[in-house]
Amino acid sequence: MSSVLYDTPGPKAKARNWIYTGVFLVLLALVLWWALSLMAENNQLDADKWSPFVTDSQVWTTYLLPGLGETLKAGLIATVIALPLGALLGIARLSDHAWIRVPVGTVVEFFRAIPVLMLMFFSSALYVMLGTVSSDLRPLYAVVTGLVLYNASVIAEIVRAGILTLPRGQTDAAKAIGMRKGQIMTYVLVPQAVTAMLPALVSQLVVILKDTALGGAALGFADLMSMNRQISANYSNTIATMVVIALIYIAVNFALTTFASWLEGRLRKSQKGTGAVVAGDVAEVDAGGAAGVGQAP
Repeated sequence: MSSVLYDTPGPKAKARNWIYTGVFLVLLALVLWWALSLMAENNQLDADKWSPFVTDSQVWTTYLLPGLGETLKAGLIATVIALPLGALLGIARLSDHAWIRVPVGTVVEFFRAIPVLMLMFFSSALYVMLGTVSSDLRPLYAVVTGLVLYNASVIAEIVRAGILTLPRGQTDAAKAIGMRKGQIMTYVLVPQAVTAMLPALVSQLVVILKDTALGGAALGFADLMSMNRQISANYSNTIATMVVIALIYIAVNFALTTFASWLEGRLRKSQKGTGAVVAGDVAEVDAGGAAGVGQAP
């Protein structure tokens, strides 16, 4: 028996897979044991390194929670701006008019090709030159601007790919009943493509949230990641702090993806479209210009 992607493994292949899994788990356990042993030798597992996160509420109220708040604020602002802007750019790239399609495509490819950290640096320098943004707010503005410019261009490709996954018959049927292109895009294509685009969009939202850490590392933005320096300076527990911050990022991103999965399920139940799915690997969008797509029955 075969699936769409590969042949169903036989008894020998299943046995090999179990062996590979066992070997991987053993190697993983050895790596973890080595890492923990190394940490123990350097006194990184001592209780005084970890106890502040349990016994000292100041670690949370002064550092971690305010940093998390700044991270979420920057991510939310960038998302609110980048999503509609990216949608407009993606739709514009599908225009029949070359004077719209070509300039928009140039803008999208330009900002998608520049590293997001470089966009943050350029934005910060621009705000310094303009002198209209205070030094306290400049890191936040620079981080949000860089995130919006880069992620709006990536979202534009996701939107374009999501719309192109829909069968040609959808457009032909809408034209047959006299709908104009704007109406077809608004009432027929985009609503059906939302579910197809959702996995890739959620992946990009996670990227936005994580990329705020670049501003903390390079621009002095007081986000969650930057709190590592202050906590480590006060408690001398760099490794423990990094582990806790990583766990917070994992928890927030897990909550985001869980909510997105629930929302996607609700949309699939209520949709009247095809159920096409845009692959959520953002790296493929960056490398190839548009996310890989597939269709579910």
